[in-house]
Amino acid sequence: MSAFETLIYEKQGAIAWVTLNRPKVLNIYNIRMRDDLFEVLGSIKDDPDVRVAVLKGAGEKAFCAGADLSEFLTAPPPVEARRVRFERDVWGLFLSISKPFIAALHGFVLGSGIEMALCCDIRIASDDARFGLPEAALGIIPAAGGTQTLPRAVGTAKAMDMLLLNRWIDAEEARGIGLANRVVPRGQLLAKADEMARRIASHDPVALALAKQSVVLGLDMVLGEGLHLEKRLAMKLGLPHCGAVS
Repeated sequence: MSAFETLIYEKQGAIAWVTLNRPKVLNIYNIRMRDDLFEVLGSIKDDPDVRVAVLKGAGEKAFCAGADLSEFLTAPPPVEARRVRFERDVWGLFLSISKPFIAALHGFVLGSGIEMALCCDIRIASDDARFGLPEAALGIIPAAGGTQTLPRAVGTAKAMDMLLLNRWIDAEEARGIGLANRVVPRGQLLAKADEMARRIASHDPVALALAKQSVVLGLDMVLGEGLHLEKRLAMKLGLPHCGAVS
């Protein structure tokens, strides 16, 4: 694939690796990264050879330290600057991908960094990771899904604690509240992500996609509706339904 200005995109067999590549500025999310990420995510979604993807950050200091506010908030006029951020629905595209996504998180995971991580299905954090949503302290609010995805991941009380107090948490606390699935030593982060990606890639891709779809869609349903959804998706694989739902 052609080179990108703000990302590195690599395929290793059935695994796609996406690296946020602005390490000199802590991989902060800018308009160019938005456009590059939109293109890469579309490729992952449409590529039949990709079974799982890993998102990581370049450099030693950060996965992503948030959005480039000099671009998104201060370019004249302000309304136009905000419109630019939403021109391409990167977050909607992220969430529409049926293939499993792993986030490998290190250093600063702030603002848009958390929001990208929450679009992923599994989050592995290194022991030096620090998580925060500082937007309210800056006079704005998260605008890429953080007010919706964070409470779904960690619960309302813990989300409010981070959002309203601008309280940053370390990797172990993130694991304890469900923001991270695993915590590993910094030097083992990418190896662990690769190990998990290979394990996922060894499974049937249709079953993986349907399992992910069942969980994601079912979260917005009452239990009975979710059970019916599971039944319909199981039948697509030719499986008998073992439950009592009719």
